[in-house]
Parts: sequence; C-alpha cells; structure tokens
Amino acid sequence: MQEHHLFEYAVIRVVPRVEREEFINVGVILYCAKLKFLQCLYTVDVSRLKAFCHLLDIEDLAANLKAFEQICNGGKHAGAIGMLDAASRFRWLTATRSTVVQASKVHPGFSANPSATLLRLHEQLVL
Repeated sequence: MQEHHLFEYAVIRVVPRVEREEFINVGVILYCAKLKFLQCLYTVDVSRLKAFCHLLDIEDLAANLKAFEQICNGGKHAGAIGMLDAASRFRWLTATRSTVVQASKVHPGFSANPSATLLRLHEQLVL
C-alpha cells in the first residue's frame, strides 16, 4: 500500500478588475514537503477569458503564469524568489496580493501521488 503524504494546494485565479473581486480559475499550484514536490498546472482559455473581460491582455497574463511556473521549478532563471527553498517559493506564490493573477487560500489534503492529484484538481477546479 502506498503511503499518503500531506500536501497543500491553491487555485490560481485571474482577477481582471481587483475592485470587483470577480475571478476565473486558470490553474492549480500544489506543494508536498515530504516529497519535495512543487508544481503548477494552468490552462489559458482565451475565448473564455476574453468573454469575461475583453480588455484583458492575454500576453501579459501568459507571461505572469509562466513566471508562476518558473518559480515553482526554481533556479536562477526564476530570479531571487527562484533561489529560495520550495516551501518559501510556495508561500510566496500563495501570499495574498491585489494583482490580476492571484492564488486562493491554501487547502490541505493527503495523496500518494502528487502529480496525479495536481492533474485531478486541475480538471475539477479549472477545466
């Protein structure tokens, strides 16, 4: 039987007009300390996003989401934040902010396979 490990996840949201607090889920970020796992998965549905906010700059949004992915992967190419340990990078990505790309509150769970859990959460919460 596989061992289940504690993980934490947050939903990545696009909030085009922060003052209205309306959002569309576009991705999920998942962190499992025990397995040193930190990954995000996102989907940019351009037609859906444009219907939600026709003024949204899709190229800027894609660049911001790519930055989330780079920070998850870590390393020098992800800047100063990318050089932090995985836990610190996850906390930085999920910190409360008033920007177009935001993370939900962090939620816990247990999983034997964080990659499969990330795919399942992405399918349930984004697609």
